[in-house]
Amino acid sequence: MSSQQTRPQESELDRELASLLDVERFEPPEGFRATAELRDPEIYRKADEDWQTWWAGQAEQLHWFEPWEHVLDDSEPPFYKWFTGGKLNASYNCLDRHVLDGRGDRVAFHWRGEQGEERDITYAALLAEVQRLANALKDLGVGPGDVVGIYLPMIPEVVVAMLACARIGAPHNVVFGGFSAEAVRERMEFSEAKLLITVDGAARKGNTAPVKDRVDEVMADLDSLQRIVVVRSKGVPCQMQEGRDVYYDEILAAADPECPAAELDAEHPLFILYTSGSTAKPKGILHTTGGYLTGVSATHRYVFDLKPDSDVYWCAADVGWITGHSYIVYGPLANGATSVMWEGAPDYPDKGIWWDTIERYGVTILYCAPTAIRACIKWGASWPEAHDLSSLRMLGSVGEPINPKAWLWYHKVIGGERCPIVDTWWQTETGGIMITPLPGLTATKPGSATQPFPGIAAAVLDESTGEPIEDGQGLLVLTRPWPSMLRTLYKEPERFVETYFKRYGPRTYLVGDAARLDRDGYYWVIGRIDDVVNVSGHRLSTAEVESAIVAHPDVAEAAVIGQHDEDTGQAIVAFVTLQGDMQGDEQTVEGIRETVADRIGKFARPKRIIWSDDLPKTRSGKIMRRLLRDIAEGRALGDVTTLKDPDVMAKLQERVTELQAQEE
Repeated sequence: MSSQQTRPQESELDRELASLLDVERFEPPEGFRATAELRDPEIYRKADEDWQTWWAGQAEQLHWFEPWEHVLDDSEPPFYKWFTGGKLNASYNCLDRHVLDGRGDRVAFHWRGEQGEERDITYAALLAEVQRLANALKDLGVGPGDVVGIYLPMIPEVVVAMLACARIGAPHNVVFGGFSAEAVRERMEFSEAKLLITVDGAARKGNTAPVKDRVDEVMADLDSLQRIVVVRSKGVPCQMQEGRDVYYDEILAAADPECPAAELDAEHPLFILYTSGSTAKPKGILHTTGGYLTGVSATHRYVFDLKPDSDVYWCAADVGWITGHSYIVYGPLANGATSVMWEGAPDYPDKGIWWDTIERYGVTILYCAPTAIRACIKWGASWPEAHDLSSLRMLGSVGEPINPKAWLWYHKVIGGERCPIVDTWWQTETGGIMITPLPGLTATKPGSATQPFPGIAAAVLDESTGEPIEDGQGLLVLTRPWPSMLRTLYKEPERFVETYFKRYGPRTYLVGDAARLDRDGYYWVIGRIDDVVNVSGHRLSTAEVESAIVAHPDVAEAAVIGQHDEDTGQAIVAFVTLQGDMQGDEQTVEGIRETVADRIGKFARPKRIIWSDDLPKTRSGKIMRRLLRDIAEGRALGDVTTLKDPDVMAKLQERVTELQAQEE
């Protein structure tokens, strides 16, 4: 559909979407298929038959200072090693080789600030700033193996900081800008970060929040943190501690302009990224250089059918999450892509900012979360219809399963029925995309991630027997190693084995998601099997949120579950027991929500708080969240005979019924 055509009114659009629900599968458009890099279905068979050779072929697309001796060392599963003996550098692969090949003038990022500021950053300019920061970090005492914390918003300096760390072999530990300062401190403490790069202030929907001074409040007694580098972004005055704090622009000006990339072993740690686990302590996912870069560059190139000379690619995520690491920074830059980076929210300064950005830069590939798509549906099709989106040639979805209605709206309203949609499944732990359509090959089904990427082996196992299921629901697993897999949990190898490999042994990775396999061999990912809530694509452990709630002085105990939500995928519902005979009111609710916002971030605030005199517990004291989910979703309760006090459930059901009546 061209931008000049009159688009249907909302009622007509609803009817058209309803009619599309009857379409079982969508074939790749013929015009797209004809020019796709991967369009021969034999690629799946070839990659499966000799998967190590397939991955070696992808690794050969990178620059290596020294070739590897072995593609895969699987002598100590599950501690796999890839491309052993080889030496490379992620920063060199993302920058130097493109500049040396004459592509230095190519734009790496079209950056757009919340107030309309714009910067076009070329590969040559990015390389120059990365080299200076790398030297500055060395001048501040950072060396190979030293962990560097990064707590920055979506500004170009966050990319510079990551690549400067990679250049000198200092693993970075990026913390999402929406996390609170307390969460930053926790992650710096766990990783024993030597230096932190942060910012004076951050923009969010027209306001500027101080960041550096808030960080100072919680970092004072952290002995491992020796230096703090401050980016002057918003002109917010901040306190600078003599001997510890330095300004980013000043250390760059004083640094040597040339910094050769360190020749690092393929298994040298590239970064740590903390993600929620089933206990309150986050898990430090450790990724290494050679395998990770191989995986993200290959998946970015093929899943998005990237044409670096003509595409303008936009991953509308945040660098603080794995999606940003893999598909804003390392994958696109390794492939020489031109990307868009947007500082703000999808609805500021108005709800058309995304579509204005696509029109302004001629974006050809859009990769975003179902949460954002659902929000756009709620705001109405008139916002995208007001802009020319004809430059788009393909769309992607990431972060959580996308429901069919949102998929079809994305397909029709944003893609004009001409753009393939790649609905991708993967995790922080996997490093890169694992299950996905290939846009020139795969007939897609709305809501299904379809098939494993070439070279990836997955299965759905029966939860009771552990046997593979050919058609039905069970536990999703990955059945052989892949290059971009996590190598361990930082400083917790036992927890690594316990979390991912205890159930089925060291050669079968337990994903932690339930999935369904249909008769065509398509995968439908259903959701988490552990106590992790996925809010707008952000994974939070129930224990992490519960710990924050209990920090409120009036709270005695709390249990958190995830409940289906049209806007955010899942919403946090908290069952809360107060101290003594206290009665909860609206002031208490807001106090609890603010406590969670302060300790974790605003996105983690409970959407609903349900007061409870007690919680359903087994005789050993374990809270039965399964039963709480049943109550919240209105399902029939399962077996309650193991509960310490079965009457608790009847009282909770009565309370939830009352709340639902009030809400209606």
